[in-house]
Amino acid sequence: MASRRVTRKWEVFAGRNRFWCDGRLMTAPHPGVFVLTLALICSTCALHFAFDCPFLAARVSPAVPVAGAALFLFTMSALLRTALSDPGIIPRAAAAEAAALEAGAGAGGGGGGGAGAGEAGRPPPRAREVLVRGRPVKLKYCFTCKMFRPPRASHCSLCDNCVDRFDHHCPWVGNCVGKRNYRYFYTFVVSLSFLAVFVFACAVAHLALEARGAGLGAALRASPASALVAAVCFLSVWSVLGLAGFHTYLASTDQTTNEDIKGSFSTRRGVSNPNPYSRGNACANCWHVLCGPLAPSLIDRRGVFTIDVKDELPASFARVLAPAAVRPGAGGLSASRLRLLHDTTMIDAALDLDEPDPPPHLPHAPHAPHAPTAPHAPHAARAAVAAL
Repeated sequence: MASRRVTRKWEVFAGRNRFWCDGRLMTAPHPGVFVLTLALICSTCALHFAFDCPFLAARVSPAVPVAGAALFLFTMSALLRTALSDPGIIPRAAAAEAAALEAGAGAGGGGGGGAGAGEAGRPPPRAREVLVRGRPVKLKYCFTCKMFRPPRASHCSLCDNCVDRFDHHCPWVGNCVGKRNYRYFYTFVVSLSFLAVFVFACAVAHLALEARGAGLGAALRASPASALVAAVCFLSVWSVLGLAGFHTYLASTDQTTNEDIKGSFSTRRGVSNPNPYSRGNACANCWHVLCGPLAPSLIDRRGVFTIDVKDELPASFARVLAPAAVRPGAGGLSASRLRLLHDTTMIDAALDLDEPDPPPHLPHAPHAPHAPTAPHAPHAARAAVAAL
């Protein structure tokens, strides 16, 4: 009997990302610039290892090629991890959840007025305000993903996804840079700076040693590859060093490129707007951004695609949150949204978010009989109701 083919979730993924190796790897829809990045780094380093390293290993120290190889491997591993991993994509709302939000907006509960919703054929732009460490933060509604984006999330128009803690879309790495791969992007930029400086110094040292007694012209004729490597590194090292310094500043202040460009936390009209996500000092911010716990992927791209949304949840989590998920008053929250509220804790402990009171027309979710065995269940149910 022939086995039935299993459909994976990456095969029906709603965004524009491209998947490789049966969904294990993912990139932006157009990874051509990423291939160019790989070619530039690999070709420059190949010339370095072929011409500069043998000369310097014999004339200076055998440690030169060892240090170069270590820097190259470290840089490439950070680049591949950034380019081929999930940057923190937030799943789109299920049909039931989107319909509940649309119905709420049409009834005047969406914050934008019900009259305009019917005329335009879709609800007007909406936003909800929550408190993050005592400061108001707006949650904007995404018309593509049909959901209210969590704090610091933004929609990438190139990949057509909402990305948690969206920094920017980087064509050089062929992926968005967000919550789940920012540390690897920062590691790549910093290590590439060291690699460019190291390769440039080795090429200049090679030419300088060749030019002793023979002149610069003879050195260039003897090793033209070193001159080419030195020129490429000299032209590129300044932008790479500047990028590394800029992202060091962002990490030390716990900001994203998107927030810095928009001036989200800058002083406006004499009124200060402090960053509510900052930990208070540069060291704590860098530790949280670069060394904090890595959030799990929410898209489960290699999971089996099923119609029943309960299959998207772990068994224990589905049992605890089943009353809040299927109760008509809960607005039909999808399994992906419940997972977002539960796993990332971005609307609770990670941000110190003050819980708003649930709308008066929605009753509180009943407590599950075995709630003491799952301490996060009551809070997750309240967060699900508050998110409506």
